[in-house]
Amino acid sequence: MKENQVPNMVFIWMLNLNLLMILYITGIMAASLSGYVHENTARDFLQTVSHMNLEPWKIPVAAVLLYGSLLFFLCIQTENSLLFYGKTGVEIIISLILGALLNFSYTGMILLILADVIRNMAKVKWKFLVIGIVCGVHLLADYNLFSDSYRIISLDTYLRYYRSDVRAVMLGLKNIVTSLNILIFIIYTVLLMREQMSEKERILSLNERLNRANEELKLANSQMEEYARESVKNAETRERNRLAREIHDTLGHTLTGIITGLDACITLMDIVPDAVKEQLQVIADVARKGMTDVRRSVKALRPDALEKMELEKALEQMMEEIKRASNIEIEYCCSAELNHFNKDEEEIIYRIVQESITNAIRHGKADRILIAISMEYNILYIWIKDNGIGCAKIEKGFGLHHMEERLGMLHGSLNCFSDNGFVLEASIPIRWGEAV
Repeated sequence: MKENQVPNMVFIWMLNLNLLMILYITGIMAASLSGYVHENTARDFLQTVSHMNLEPWKIPVAAVLLYGSLLFFLCIQTENSLLFYGKTGVEIIISLILGALLNFSYTGMILLILADVIRNMAKVKWKFLVIGIVCGVHLLADYNLFSDSYRIISLDTYLRYYRSDVRAVMLGLKNIVTSLNILIFIIYTVLLMREQMSEKERILSLNERLNRANEELKLANSQMEEYARESVKNAETRERNRLAREIHDTLGHTLTGIITGLDACITLMDIVPDAVKEQLQVIADVARKGMTDVRRSVKALRPDALEKMELEKALEQMMEEIKRASNIEIEYCCSAELNHFNKDEEEIIYRIVQESITNAIRHGKADRILIAISMEYNILYIWIKDNGIGCAKIEKGFGLHHMEERLGMLHGSLNCFSDNGFVLEASIPIRWGEAV
């Protein structure tokens, strides 16, 4: 059996034991009254009591109905403190009415109310006040306190119908069940407190594990950020080395050949003029080959997506990949035809959108980005806005400077400002170098 089911089972034993006790006492009362009637000694009984409220058979029925009402309210669970106070008040009233029906010879059902309050201590404000009230009701609901004022019929009066030895056994059984009910209540309280302490210890243990996991996660994030910075630095170093090799292998070789050839031309100019023409032709061939190598190197720097697909498809693919990788919401609206541009124009458009999204995520901590591309006459407009943290003073880093430099080469312009996030506006004059 699971640990959290044990208190519930003990509580059910208390419910059943109280029901048996109520049936036992009301059974004694009903049997005694019926016995007095059948033996024609009711007059003697009535002379010892001041009044009778119910017929004998109605006493067990009324007690069972009241106990059933008490069970109904005990089964109601609520998270609202006010509703719980009201529920407990109704339970106390039902218990007092049931106690009055039993002539306050048994009030163990009030312990059920106290057990219910203890069970819901975590949900109730002013819980100790409620516990104190229920305990006070249990102490005050005593036969000796009410008998003088209200002339309540004691259980001993009903037991006088039986022989002294039978009366002693019946009264002893009643005391045993009453004590057993108190014992079960104590066991239930201990088990419940133990379970609540175990739950608190489990929660504390989980919190400690969660804190350790958070610390480990912070450490892992720090290590990943450091690794990312090192990776970027290494990538930049590799790219610089690659560019240096390209320049050395292409431009360096070409320029060296051109310089050497020109020096030879200068030397041969006065001696063998005809040979100078041939040398200049060789130099022109070297320059053309060098230009071809430079174009090949520059082409290698062009985004791979633009080599494989059209600009609009490349932009959509880039946005989709970013959305899938970072769960960023990107709204994209394009009213311009993004084709027939020159390659340098396509590349700057692609790089502006790419760099803006990267900055919005990395620096702005944005989770929603709006991108609009439109064209008026031969000017292409790019408008990008995010919902990030923005910045009070815009300091242009490498990315924005690089955009400005490349836009300047195309006679374009760049404008950026902070407005509930970060806004970037770029305009690019389109040359229409290729036929539409």
